[in-house]
Amino acid sequence: MIFARQDAVTSGARLPARWALASLSLSMLLSSLGTSIANVGLPTLAQAFNASFQEVQWIVLAYLLAITTLIVSVGRLGDIAGRRRLLLAGIFLFTLASALGGLAPTLWLLIGVRAVQGIGAAIMMALAMALVGETVAKAKIGSAMGLLGTMSAIGTALGPSLGGVLIAGAGWRAIFLINVPLGIVTLLLAYRTLPVDTQAPKTGRTGFDIAGTLLLALTIAAYALAMTIGRGRFGPLNTALLLAAVFGVGLFVRIEMRAASPLLRLTMFFDPRLSAGLAMSALVSTVMMATLVVGPFYLSRGLGLGGVLVGIVLSVGPLVAALAGTPAGRIADRFGTERMTIVGLAAIAVGSLALSLLPAMLGVAGYIAPIVVITCGYALFQTANNTAIMTDINPDQKGVISGMLNLSRNLGLITGASVMGAVFALGSATIDITTAHAEAVAKGMRITFAVAAFLIVGAIMIAVKGQAAAIRGSPAADVS
Repeated sequence: MIFARQDAVTSGARLPARWALASLSLSMLLSSLGTSIANVGLPTLAQAFNASFQEVQWIVLAYLLAITTLIVSVGRLGDIAGRRRLLLAGIFLFTLASALGGLAPTLWLLIGVRAVQGIGAAIMMALAMALVGETVAKAKIGSAMGLLGTMSAIGTALGPSLGGVLIAGAGWRAIFLINVPLGIVTLLLAYRTLPVDTQAPKTGRTGFDIAGTLLLALTIAAYALAMTIGRGRFGPLNTALLLAAVFGVGLFVRIEMRAASPLLRLTMFFDPRLSAGLAMSALVSTVMMATLVVGPFYLSRGLGLGGVLVGIVLSVGPLVAALAGTPAGRIADRFGTERMTIVGLAAIAVGSLALSLLPAMLGVAGYIAPIVVITCGYALFQTANNTAIMTDINPDQKGVISGMLNLSRNLGLITGASVMGAVFALGSATIDITTAHAEAVAKGMRITFAVAAFLIVGAIMIAVKGQAAAIRGSPAADVS
């Protein structure tokens, strides 16, 4: 069994195993930092390149689209070509693109470089999670997953503040150049400590599904654009893109059924734990995005807080996520991933219901307390769910399944930004939410998080059904 070899390696070389996990943690930190650090620089970049906000927002969108569309494909490529080998290439690509971004003379060159940086980030996200099982003992996988979640949360939370300091002190180019020394350290650490790929890369023509890869990327891009363009209004172009995505899914399934070496083996979805885990991840991410979309409007318009106070209150969620990740991993290791998945979901549901009721009665305290509960529940759910899926799966599918986990999360975030934003707008019964009265915003808040609680109850039902199906002897985690 592969884990027997891993346990022996880990116990015999304790320090190298910890440093290998450190390299994976830095990979997660850099990729999440790349997501959030550029946002704060958009006004400065618009001024520097004499561009509109709609143009400079592609600096963020190009990065996110590259990650979302390619994360499954790069995970599969890692399974074929070697996960360590591809991760090193991804770190190098991310670092090189960061350097080029800091030197970019034009806006559109910067956007292109950000897309390349996003490819590197996709590789780092997918393969860092896939390599956890090869760097730590099986009994510690939950703790390692929690650490990766912590580093991702730290990167996301650190981005805006670090970006603001760098822009004020050294200009906008510094928000890209900061990744260069960090990337070099990560690359050297990964090269020295990660276990060597045990299989030679496969070079056959049918080893990588090019047609499926391109079609899946186009399909996901169509869906992502349908959910993001139009500045909150779902117009004819959004509808056309959504229909194209639906058509793309059908065509992708048809191609994968006929492919000699498919990107995704469709039989893997017969595994109740995997299919339930992916569905729950998407639903939970949809709800978590609601806190990011609705929170700022409610705090400023509903509670009348100033910009500084809004920023402080919004930092509570990422701070709690950063602190809760590692303890959540230890809890999952000790009490079991299935049980802790449901406990985490229950906490999110309770927090969402409280968030729809308490702020109107208790003000800021009534907002912060439910956010803490939701975030702790999210940390526990994400760690337990990821560990349950990534443990005991077929070794040659770890990369692609890790990619699918990240994809489900990203699609949930994209959907949440659009759908939960629409629910908030409809609930407030206001055309322009930025000028809405406090009562209207509070009503939208209540309705949005009542819907969020309903979605999480659905996720709990999926979890119970998936676990019951697995116990009855449905196909286990062999997705070969």
